[in-house]
Amino acid sequence: MRVLVVEDELALAEQLQQALEQAGYVVDRAHDGADAHYKGEVEPYDVVVLDLGLPVMDGLTVLRKWRAAQRTMPVLILTARGNWDEKVSGIDAGADDYLTKPFHMEELLARLRALIRRNSTHASAQWVCGPVVLDTRAARVTVDGQALTLTGHEYRVLATLMQHAGQVVSRTDLTEHIYAQDFDRDSNTIDVFIGRLRKKLPPGAIETVRGLGYRMNTFDQAA
Repeated sequence: MRVLVVEDELALAEQLQQALEQAGYVVDRAHDGADAHYKGEVEPYDVVVLDLGLPVMDGLTVLRKWRAAQRTMPVLILTARGNWDEKVSGIDAGADDYLTKPFHMEELLARLRALIRRNSTHASAQWVCGPVVLDTRAARVTVDGQALTLTGHEYRVLATLMQHAGQVVSRTDLTEHIYAQDFDRDSNTIDVFIGRLRKKLPPGAIETVRGLGYRMNTFDQAA
């Protein structure tokens, strides 16, 4: 899962990045509105954390431009305490949720999980595909109750597949969701991660759809 953090306060941006990476996200950062607008236009994010008080281009303008361009990723806006008009303006501009500064990091993470759930087939923080359970709160995966040991990239590949369980996810989409923007991406490594995951998951958990990509089996037809 991939998140864009748009925050011009460097200390807070670093805290957000650290907390999100510990929770299993791939994180890109932007420190002004122009850079944020560009990244949101060209990169596929699962969710965005957007401060409104940005240099160069303010957050509301960025958000309106994204929505006008049919960019539909969930957006959580950050507002200053007591600025109720900013909250209203943000929601009207297309924000999905808001959080008032200062905030507890645990609440921000919970709100992001909720926004991502709305765009997935899962109704809770635990994503279940038969015997495979991914707990988005703990960034933990179990099979039949037994914890799996996964690398960061293996976890992100599996999380992306489970987020879109039952749907085909292309190798390109997987690559874009497990690497940050400035990382040297190589879609061939996806095959390596899929191979490793298949050794750790039940047979048939990840299906290959020839010429299209991979699909996480929901095990709906299991006896």
